[in-house]
Amino acid sequence: MKTFKHLARLTFLFLFIGFTSCSDDDNGPTPPMEPEGDNIVEAAQATSELSTLVAALQKADESANNDLITALSGDGPFTVFAPTNDAFNDLLAQLDGFDSLDDFNSEQLQDLLAVILTYHVVADAALSTDLSDGMSLTTLQGSTLQVSTEGGVFIEDATDVSAEVVNADIEVSNGVVHIIDKVLLPQAILDELADIILVPITDLAIGNENLQNLVAALTAADGDLPTVLRGDGPFTVLAPTDEAFETFLDGAALADVPVDVLTNVLLNHVISGEVTSEDLTGLGSGYTSTMATGAGDQNVSLFFDTSDGVTFNGVSSVVTPDVKAINGIVHVVDAVIDIPNIVDHAVANPGLSSLVGALTDGGNTTFTDLLSDEEELFTVFAPGNDAFDAFTNPNSNDLNAILSNHVVVGTAAFSSDLTNSYVNTAAEFDVDENLSLYINIDDGVTLNGTSGVVMADIVASNGVIHTVDAVIDLPTVVTFAAADPTFSTLVQALTELTPSTDFVSVLSAQDGAGSDPFTVFAPTNDAFAALASIPAEADLIPILQHHVVAGANVRSGDLSDGATATTLEGDMITINLPGTGDNIADITDGAGNMGIGIDAVDVQAINGVIHVVDTVLLPDTSN
Repeated sequence: MKTFKHLARLTFLFLFIGFTSCSDDDNGPTPPMEPEGDNIVEAAQATSELSTLVAALQKADESANNDLITALSGDGPFTVFAPTNDAFNDLLAQLDGFDSLDDFNSEQLQDLLAVILTYHVVADAALSTDLSDGMSLTTLQGSTLQVSTEGGVFIEDATDVSAEVVNADIEVSNGVVHIIDKVLLPQAILDELADIILVPITDLAIGNENLQNLVAALTAADGDLPTVLRGDGPFTVLAPTDEAFETFLDGAALADVPVDVLTNVLLNHVISGEVTSEDLTGLGSGYTSTMATGAGDQNVSLFFDTSDGVTFNGVSSVVTPDVKAINGIVHVVDAVIDIPNIVDHAVANPGLSSLVGALTDGGNTTFTDLLSDEEELFTVFAPGNDAFDAFTNPNSNDLNAILSNHVVVGTAAFSSDLTNSYVNTAAEFDVDENLSLYINIDDGVTLNGTSGVVMADIVASNGVIHTVDAVIDLPTVVTFAAADPTFSTLVQALTELTPSTDFVSVLSAQDGAGSDPFTVFAPTNDAFAALASIPAEADLIPILQHHVVAGANVRSGDLSDGATATTLEGDMITINLPGTGDNIADITDGAGNMGIGIDAVDVQAINGVIHVVDTVLLPDTSN
């Protein structure tokens, strides 16, 4: 609790009387004050909405200098502007270190409270009909109040906010009471409380000589921003210094920055809720969201790190923390925090330093140029440093191709948008044939069955990042079969049920090391379930071979009506377009079974392509 100096210089007029009891309860509507028979004190005691006023008068009288109780039971007449319980709660919220009236726990503070209370009393009785617009009222504290009658009856004190009379003309035996919705404060009190009184964030900035460029930016941006930051909040505001704004503008004027851009940049300094430096230090590092708008109209993510002071997005450091306001808290920072793109987020997070190093190895700018493009949207699955440390690149794939396999171009896919499905990455099998990525959300989010999302929805200006726990290597057709639970029976058939044939090795070949590329017509679990039974190994092996065309990556766009292909088993299959019913295309297998439906196409691997079929293909067993 801070003490106040020089209170002895203040002259107090103590004209209130003490109360013998009071209640802090405020239940239900305010009962009317009793007129005539009660004096001001007795009427206030009977009014639950004024219980805190009663307690305040009692607290002030704990000082030997004050006998406020006796006076207001005297002859008067007086006019009292009586603040409600909510009005006192609002005042306490503005005072740093004051939680209740019990914090007025010294004679100096009790005398200070008496000054505030006497500022609500005018000698003589004035009904609302006696009050006129612009009228000045001299209080018993010695300062004046101004009356405004525009749109109601308002009492103006030394602050910027007027008190409204919410219940007027309560006549009592020794005067009249008007109930108001704010505690009135004279200039003398504002001067004494200057070190601890809390103002809205906008007013705090206006009063700080080193934040004038921020004030100017708020004015130049969306006209509602200053009003928003005077609102209830709570907000956490990262307030750039004047020098920070000068660096950001780099010689330009605020007027040169489009209003929508400036507004969004300013909102990138505002966090909903109150976050102290102690809160941040306790967390260490991580992400929060600002009120700025990023890809997909989502709130932009903000990375904080407290390993060396408190920094945001790796570009802005706190120079003055925890400046309290009535509606939140302000941290003064040394740099303006622009809206981050995908690359900015990756660079800011030390947990992604291995990824950044790989992306930029040897001066490579391909990825930084691509992922800085503000005209495109991206979804990036970003491996952390531990993921890179654990990756051995078993197939000696090109690292740039592997990195491309973590990027989806053309969409910002947030965790709420993800389903069990295939998407295309920026990695390619061949020109214009992008690799597929299988997403599964049955238990968290996994990618190609090997990599799990550990942190989702890091929002940038041009997309979204999900950090993952393993590098996503370039997939083979085996990768997709193993990852997609739709093919679990097929995987069982290729492995457990046919141990004499190493289908996994055969279908994992790439770069011409075997019979690759492959075109695989992959039967679903339902397709296998439709069989009377799964054949024994000797019969099952040629059936499985009958689903694979070797030496060709035949995509849907390459198919034509009546096209034929020879399978690994040796029999031909025939493709007919268009398919019947919901089928994309129909297949006639080696046994002459027709109308077998292709349900999904072009699941592209690095060594071939998969098309999904609804029936197990059977070879000709007579040859």
